[in-house]
Amino acid sequence: MASETSTSASRNTPQNHASMGDETIGHGNSPAAWTCVLIMLAGAALASFAYILASTEGNHDFGTLLFWVGIGIMFVGLIVGFILRKIGYGVGGSKLKNNGH
Repeated sequence: MASETSTSASRNTPQNHASMGDETIGHGNSPAAWTCVLIMLAGAALASFAYILASTEGNHDFGTLLFWVGIGIMFVGLIVGFILRKIGYGVGGSKLKNNGH
């Protein structure tokens, strides 16, 4: 009977689910995450365009170079996001605390 009580308490009942939903998870909704994603998106767009450009006749070398520049921009986005998180612009960071305004 005791095992039945412990399993029923850990089930995903509406009451348990509602209390779990009250926690602030974050999901990366911060200036650091948004900056990282936007920079990486620009790099991916450039690399995608360059991939198509490199497949056309006469543009292989320039397209290949542009592709690797896009990949490099994506890595820069990762580094910028990491640095912004470390200086306090990540989820729960010191620069984002509510100061009562």
